[in-house]
Formats: sequence, structure tokens, C-alpha cells
Amino acid sequence: MSIKKTALKTYFLTGLLVLVPLAITLWVLGLIIGTMDQTLLLLPQGWQPERLVGMHIPGLGAFLTLAFIFVVGLLAHNFIGQKLVQWWEAILRRIPVVGSLYGSVKQVSDTLLSSNGNAFRKALLVQYPRAGSWTIAFLTGVPGGDVVNHLQGDYVSVYVPTTPNPTSGFFLMLPRADVIELDMSVDAALKYIVSMGVVAPLHNPRHRPGPPM
Repeated sequence: MSIKKTALKTYFLTGLLVLVPLAITLWVLGLIIGTMDQTLLLLPQGWQPERLVGMHIPGLGAFLTLAFIFVVGLLAHNFIGQKLVQWWEAILRRIPVVGSLYGSVKQVSDTLLSSNGNAFRKALLVQYPRAGSWTIAFLTGVPGGDVVNHLQGDYVSVYVPTTPNPTSGFFLMLPRADVIELDMSVDAALKYIVSMGVVAPLHNPRHRPGPPM
């Protein structure tokens, strides 16, 4: 009897291991698609697909949003589009409050999304929140502005994400000698953080990690 209970428990856990990741993935995709479908509400009443077709089409808003982003990128990639974008940004920067906010968001997005940016390009090992306690961080650059005048020595800027939500975290400036560059991709490091250490990256014993260059 105990053998049958063990087998049933094993089958049940195996089913959970198969279905839970799939269910969470579908839930996240449904949440994203549902949010993007809300963009259809920005269309005039007469242009909304439900009025034209007479029924709700799931995912249509997501498709139109992605198509719109693609078209904007296509237009902004040529010479005329670049001039229009520069003209539009110049107008926004002249508006009080909006200009400073847009400039800050633009600078961050260019750094994070640009293919030639340097943000989150290296995974690091740092001592945080106290000496002897280690966590994974990401190299974001070097300190700038007046901050440099108050730091003695060579420092780097790092982002320490929280787990299991890496979108929140802490920005730290640490001595370069106190951080260790990991032989690990950013994607592998993010998986390690999100899984709270359960999904460990493959061990690579070829060389010992050293400080980032």
C-alpha cells in the first residue's frame, strides 16, 4: 500500500513540475496580451474592431501594438524619420517638467535597450549587504559628475537586484578591487537570481574569476 502511495505522490509531483511552469508562462503571456489589448481603447469608437467585426478578437491589440512599434522604428531609421524624431524631442525638451522627465527616461532607455550600450553587460560577485555576505550584481558603468570628486580610488557602478523580482534593487558604487567579474552570462545570472539560487548555472572550472577590466 505504501508503494502505491509513493507512486501516486511521484506522479502527482511530476505532473506539477510539468504543468506549473506552463501555467505560469501562459498566465504571464495572457496578462501581457490583455494589457496590450487595452491599447484598442485609444482608437475612436468607430474604428474599434469590436464595432467593425462585431466580436472581440483576443490578441488583436497586441498584434497592432507590435506592428505600430515596428512601423515607428522603420520610419525613424531613415534620414527623414531621424530628423522628425529630433524635431519632436527638441519640442518636448522645451516643455517644463516634461522635458527633464523625458530626457532622463530617454537616456536610461537608450542605455538599456541600445545594442551598443554597456548596461548589464557583466555579471559580478559583490559583498552585500555586509562583508562576508555575497550576492550577484551587474556592472552598469563608472561614477560620473561631482560624485567622482568625492571618491578616492577607482570605483565602478553596480546594480544589485532583489529576488525574485530583479526589476527592483539597489544602486551602489564600489571599489573596482572589491568586485569579482563572473564567467557567467547576464541571462544565466538573472535566472539564478529569479530562481532564488535554485537554478544554478553550469560550473566552469577553466579559470578563476578576477576583477572586471
